Amino acid sequence: MDRETEDVLDVVGSRLRALRRDRGITLAGLAARTGVSESTLSRLESGQRRATLELLLPLARTYDVPLDDLVGAPRTGDPRIHLKPIRRSGLIFVPLSRRPGGVQAFKMIIPAVPEPLEPTPQTHDGFEWLYVLNGRLRLVLGERELTLTPGEAAEFDTSLPHWLGSSDGGAVELLILFGVQGMRAHVRADAPGSSHGSGHTRNGDTQL
Repeated sequence: MDRETEDVLDVVGSRLRALRRDRGITLAGLAARTGVSESTLSRLESGQRRATLELLLPLARTYDVPLDDLVGAPRTGDPRIHLKPIRRSGLIFVPLSRRPGGVQAFKMIIPAVPEPLEPTPQTHDGFEWLYVLNGRLRLVLGERELTLTPGEAAEFDTSLPHWLGSSDGGAVELLILFGVQGMRAHVRADAPGSSHGSGHTRNGDTQL
């Protein structure tokens, strides 16, 4: 085995651990989804077990990512990034970042609906920053409800019950940055010296 291949395989374990923790999945939960024993997954993440195609394929299917993303294999040839949309709960997510762990970037598309949907707020660890590209976004956060239009942004702790939808039934496109607890994005578009209050700010950010 050449040195470059060994270097790639040496970091697979840490990448797998970071990806699993970022998705909020336990070893027991991952074992149930993949059919790979919990002890094998633990050894794989700690580097005590060498990654094989037989082990990586079910992990790639579970995480819905290409094999290259699991091993961090160097890309050659075509420099273009081929984005693969993910459909989940009626929403479309286009991953814009390829590194497991850390801050994840997505383009999110909320399809148009004939009738308003009933909010179903959810919670999870982390912070989320979003920026509306097109459409009118309905953001439900705890007891608060906001409507964000193109050019507006919001940042909030995802441990609070939250829900994203369309405020008028039309399609909504937005950019999302999601990070684990403690990792936050700060974007200021206001002129220096301007003040920020609570609530959302057009062409600025919402601190919630």
